[in-house]
Amino acid sequence: MRIVFPAILLMVVSGCTGTSRIDALDLKPSDEIVSSISSAPEPAGEVGEDKMITALSGATPVSQAREAAFPSGALPEEHVALVPPSNALKKNQGRQTIYRQRFSDAKPVSFKGAAPHPFQVHGVDVSKYQGDIDWPTLRRHGASFAFIKATEGDDHKDSHFARNWRAAAEAGIPRGAYHFYYWCSTAKAQAEWFIRNVPKAEGALPPVIDVEWNAHSRNCRKRPDRHHVVREMKTFMDIIERHYGQRPIIYTAPDFYRDNLRGQFSDYSFWLRSVVAHPKQVYPDRDWAFWQYSGTGLSGGVDGHIDLNVFNGTAESWQRWIGKRTL
Repeated sequence: MRIVFPAILLMVVSGCTGTSRIDALDLKPSDEIVSSISSAPEPAGEVGEDKMITALSGATPVSQAREAAFPSGALPEEHVALVPPSNALKKNQGRQTIYRQRFSDAKPVSFKGAAPHPFQVHGVDVSKYQGDIDWPTLRRHGASFAFIKATEGDDHKDSHFARNWRAAAEAGIPRGAYHFYYWCSTAKAQAEWFIRNVPKAEGALPPVIDVEWNAHSRNCRKRPDRHHVVREMKTFMDIIERHYGQRPIIYTAPDFYRDNLRGQFSDYSFWLRSVVAHPKQVYPDRDWAFWQYSGTGLSGGVDGHIDLNVFNGTAESWQRWIGKRTL
């Protein structure tokens, strides 16, 4: 899968340090070493905007924070000129335009280790709680990928999945679907439910299994033992991989990882939640592909909060990886 746009804009970040054993989202360990850019300095030429965004301190009201970060909702003319066409997700026909991220945060923090902002490739994850999304605007504000909630358990489908799945593709945003795993149902039943509701789509990112403890569930707060967790996850992921032809990504949070996943699934790509520190501070033994760094993000195109993420690689390694998608 390759993506056509009228021009290519790559944000250059220098001073890259750190390495990952896996080429970000490659489906198996690679001999190629990709810089993680986790310690990259602030990009030249963007100090004014970055200072403006990070100046938002404390718990800022959403409307006030968005107005401070995106006055009048407008982008500079040079960004507007690069709006991708609606047929942007075409296979083997070019490269994806990487827009400089213009996200803000209603509750900004000083990250321990290294901040996510200098990373070159940013994206979002969404569900029905983001309401009606203006996907072209979200794209221009820096969403280079999107993970979209599709299903939960063996009987729940996100009510906005179909429209988000279609609209993200029309806006030229590579997207993948995620499943929130339910510990009161079997892996087989949940995999079959996901397959019933998520189409095979050319250029789609790998499917995601979201595994967490769900202490706020109204009807299932089970916390099975580590052996059960690993066995059920493997069953689910094997079924999904056979159907979609791509190895799933594992999304998780610190407590669940500590209880169940440390030392497990070394041949899978991980998407890690860490909202106060760089992943190496929280998951020191784990290579990772994506980092979810905020649940209170702000962006043009979305009313309210949105989850923000970065890809663990350079813009060039991202181009290579999405170029391999042949689904």
